[in-house]
Amino acid sequence: MAGPVPSLTETFTALGTPAGRQDPYPLYEAIRAHGNIARLKPGRLIVTGYEECARALRDPLLHVQDARSYDAARPGWRAHSSLRAFTGSMLYSNPPDHTRLRNLVSFAFTPPRIRELRTVIEEMADLLLDRMAGLGAHGAPVDLVAEFASRLPIAVISTMLGFPKDDQVWFREMASAIAVSTDGFNDPGALHRADAAMDDLSAYFASLVDHRRRHPADDLVTLIAATHDTEPGRLSRDELMGTLMVLLTAGFETTSFLIGHGVLLALDHPEYAQRLCDEAVFTDPYVEEILRYEPPVHVTSRRAAADTDLLDVPVPAGTGLVLVLAAANRDARRFAEPHRFDPDRRTGQPLSFGAGAHYCLGAPLARLEAGIALPRLIRRFPGLARVEPPVYRDRWVVRGLDTFPVALNT
Repeated sequence: MAGPVPSLTETFTALGTPAGRQDPYPLYEAIRAHGNIARLKPGRLIVTGYEECARALRDPLLHVQDARSYDAARPGWRAHSSLRAFTGSMLYSNPPDHTRLRNLVSFAFTPPRIRELRTVIEEMADLLLDRMAGLGAHGAPVDLVAEFASRLPIAVISTMLGFPKDDQVWFREMASAIAVSTDGFNDPGALHRADAAMDDLSAYFASLVDHRRRHPADDLVTLIAATHDTEPGRLSRDELMGTLMVLLTAGFETTSFLIGHGVLLALDHPEYAQRLCDEAVFTDPYVEEILRYEPPVHVTSRRAAADTDLLDVPVPAGTGLVLVLAAANRDARRFAEPHRFDPDRRTGQPLSFGAGAHYCLGAPLARLEAGIALPRLIRRFPGLARVEPPVYRDRWVVRGLDTFPVALNT
């Protein structure tokens, strides 16, 4: 005999448990059973429907959480440097500040500029695959995440920003520690570690900015520092540091998770792995289906700046909305057989990079990196096999593999 059906609050709370973070999809469906827009508590809605999330992301009256809303919702947050740094970035700002900060760096992420990076990314990928071949010689297991899925995006964004190659592994450690501050369920110990990492990284950025002032280079750090110095009022020091922080962390971890998921799904579906090797035109739809089926970013949030409505559901001013993008990507009203991985589907566009004014600036770069990395890896190591089950990071908002031991079987 079946037990009582958990309440919406109980189901949502379960997402904050280790088991819920490891496999949140059944919980998303349990939440969806309460409606595509459901009330968690007075003043807070949770949204799991595709159309509902898409509308919310594009509604100019639904703002991202910024410093002002943090002050109201989370007293004491300013004591944490890991939280303060991000609020000085475009990620946690609304117009007109968001527009000003985004325009500062958007030129570097246009599709034509990103396409110019193809050869550089291919060379980086090949060097990392050579390194993997050495590490995995004679059957030794290799951690795919540590040695490839994370190293490639950190190398790419470090090159764009102008960070020294020797510091890239350290960046990964710092960025991973800091990223927990953006998760929906923070434990105090992790948040204090994030603060320590943020302090170290901020000091590093400050030193590098000063160096670039004296020794300009063709990179984003030089450009951003020059804008701060020559255009008073356009970019404050906090915004300068916040912009660098977001470019590094957002430009690395989500792409790492995208590549890791792509390899895992290729091993689960060898027929698709073969097509990645044989059909150049298959790469783009394969990457797009990874983004739908296993998106790196599961959740984002909005807050109503004024009274509005979401598909005829009233949203009073001050209401907070939890937008579950990973659930929206598996909405059966939008995607047939949504729980099946199918790169040949041609309907619907996933919301994995968001929509509207905050659509992910790095989307073309992430797609390009994954589209280069996955076929190259599988062609190089056609006998690739898992040694142990992969382990997911103990996170919810941004979700991906922490370790993935594989054998190359060359």
